Amino acid sequence: MKPIALAPNLIEHFYRGGDRIARLRGIEQTSEFQPEEWLGATVSRAGEGEIGLARALDGTLLRDLVAADPAAWTGSEPASSASDVGILVKLLDARQRLPVHVHPSREFATRHLDCPYGKTEAWFVLDAEPGTAVYLGWAATVDRDELDRRRDAQDSEWMLAQMNRIEVEAGMGILVPAGTAHAIDGGIFVTEVQEPTDFSILLEWSVTTSSREESHLGLGFETSMSAVSTEPLTGADLDRLVVRNDLDRRSAEPASLLPVAADPYFRLLHAAPESGGTVAIDAGFSVVLATGGAGSLVGAGEIGYSAGDVFAVPAAFGPWAVHGTGNLLISTPGQGWPRTLTAGGNL
Repeated sequence: MKPIALAPNLIEHFYRGGDRIARLRGIEQTSEFQPEEWLGATVSRAGEGEIGLARALDGTLLRDLVAADPAAWTGSEPASSASDVGILVKLLDARQRLPVHVHPSREFATRHLDCPYGKTEAWFVLDAEPGTAVYLGWAATVDRDELDRRRDAQDSEWMLAQMNRIEVEAGMGILVPAGTAHAIDGGIFVTEVQEPTDFSILLEWSVTTSSREESHLGLGFETSMSAVSTEPLTGADLDRLVVRNDLDRRSAEPASLLPVAADPYFRLLHAAPESGGTVAIDAGFSVVLATGGAGSLVGAGEIGYSAGDVFAVPAAFGPWAVHGTGNLLISTPGQGWPRTLTAGGNL
């Protein structure tokens, strides 16, 4: 069973961006509000039908292909559903700042949202304008009542001032644990790997097209705010959540691009063969993005790639290898998935 090439899947959103996605993928941007592409997605945007679902080049939904033969695609019995692949991968090209928001943990989602997945996520920075930053967690303990007041007043300046501001550059991998308040400056282009849900609690809805009543997952803020941590991320915490990578590195081994704390949730690997060499990849479901070069993926069959291509690789492709001059980003479910899905909790 061979990998399938995936069609472009640009998503209209409230915020501007998407020109760097269009250039990488070799496609036309039809609106300045197409800042996201969902790659290999078998889940859709919350409450929006099939929007977000990935398709093969012939228009077939990846969700339907996986549901028809989950063992071949994931190498295991179905997890939460027959089409569950354990991850959601996005390209996110923000040309304006994203709002301060929080994603729930697996424990919270199981209790309140009838879903075994929360939304721990990670960003891998592909490009960043000088001086741009992400905001990750609180710099000091935040009083919950004060946070509620500032949220209701939509005091963006106060919220951002309480957060850890981290200037970014290409090659950085940043893990965002569930429950952690976060935001992204305009000018940053990332690959985002996350748990396969679309759950967000907006603390700052005034810079979006959402209303207050659309910002608490339909649970009311009294309930949803219990998913929001008010504890600080210390310097030691940030050291655990941020890594820097050398994207010029070429090796016979794949390189992990994210902090090790991400491994139970998802992995993001960089495969860049040395001249005339290959990079071996274990069997299992993955989403592959070629950011440069050309060559082939060789397993139970062979398929060629070039810069900008995206593939969904089934477990039935077996152990495989990257040949050629490529720079490939390979996203996989977490180590031990789906067995670890029942573990719940936060990082």
